[in-house]
Amino acid sequence: MKSTIPVQLPNQSYEIVIAPDGLDSLGPWIVEGESPWIKPGQKVLLVSNPMIFERYGHRAIASLEQVGFQVSQCILPAGEQHKNLESIQKIYDVALTNRLERGSAMVSLGGGVIGDMTGFAAATWLRGIAVVQTPTSLLAMVDASIGGKTGVNHPQGKNLIGAFHQPRLVLIDPQVLKTLPEREFRAGMAEVIKYGVIWDEELFKRLEEEKTLELHSISDDLLQMILTHSCQAKAEVVSQDEKEAGLRAILNYGHTIGHAVESLTGYQTVNHGEAVAIGMVAAGQIAVEMGLWDKTAADRQFDLIQKVGLPTQLPVELDIEAILETLTTDKKVKAGKVRFVLPTRIGKAIVTDQVTSEVIRKVLGRMR
Repeated sequence: MKSTIPVQLPNQSYEIVIAPDGLDSLGPWIVEGESPWIKPGQKVLLVSNPMIFERYGHRAIASLEQVGFQVSQCILPAGEQHKNLESIQKIYDVALTNRLERGSAMVSLGGGVIGDMTGFAAATWLRGIAVVQTPTSLLAMVDASIGGKTGVNHPQGKNLIGAFHQPRLVLIDPQVLKTLPEREFRAGMAEVIKYGVIWDEELFKRLEEEKTLELHSISDDLLQMILTHSCQAKAEVVSQDEKEAGLRAILNYGHTIGHAVESLTGYQTVNHGEAVAIGMVAAGQIAVEMGLWDKTAADRQFDLIQKVGLPTQLPVELDIEAILETLTTDKKVKAGKVRFVLPTRIGKAIVTDQVTSEVIRKVLGRMR
């Protein structure tokens, strides 16, 4: 059961391939596409973290070497706290040692952190070489690997350093999720719920109908549906607005306050998906306060987030004024005003800079 989703862009279109056991066909997928962009025999740098590389690295390398690529590897520490320029320097060092050329490529094997860093390194090595995204977490599969956003964190904020650099291929193997920790799967479900709220009412309703959404109980068919609908939503938005000039900003739903929560907890106690879930609850309540969304819809979102097992309240140690201060450094600030993505109905959202500090304080105060 394979799904192929095109991402249509003016300069470089590509495919998202969702294929069980697709990891073993990584090399062939790269060289046998409709418009091959790299020749067998070229150099490929595989970037991963220790745990993922131990589980899946040998399969990825074997598949790449099967079609003649010269494969080197860069293994980076796991975790958001390592998503920084120091890690990028390590990728550059391996690229230099192995003499990666403009006809070479980088391949990401890991979650969103590895994908973002590999993409940024590829965007900046020799002013840009090809990158292939092979995500191994649900969050990376449905979000981070698609759309070309790459980058690293600055000590003062998340993803402040980066570039748009579209992948040549996104290869998703749902089977690797079987070894994903339950907490990481729940984190990815936050992004899936996001797509339901801002774009795909059918997806939202399907998730509501399921008795449980825990990893060990999800059928292969349901998982394929979740991946296909989520990737399709991201592809449709990115195809219409590649570099976030307008529509694409709705993909930041839940991320405005979510990024502040991540930053203020040092990327240690709250992971990205958990922070987005908190941010979606906050944004939903802000939308209700402003008369943009009805309370029934907000309650449906709250219930779905709870069903997945994601947090719906602020960590007790966070100071509301510190959150407000952090919002002002977010990259989504425009002309000094913080922009929020707010839902108007299930399946539709808008972007606004009309959210007052008083409304934010009121909502966050209730989320203690």
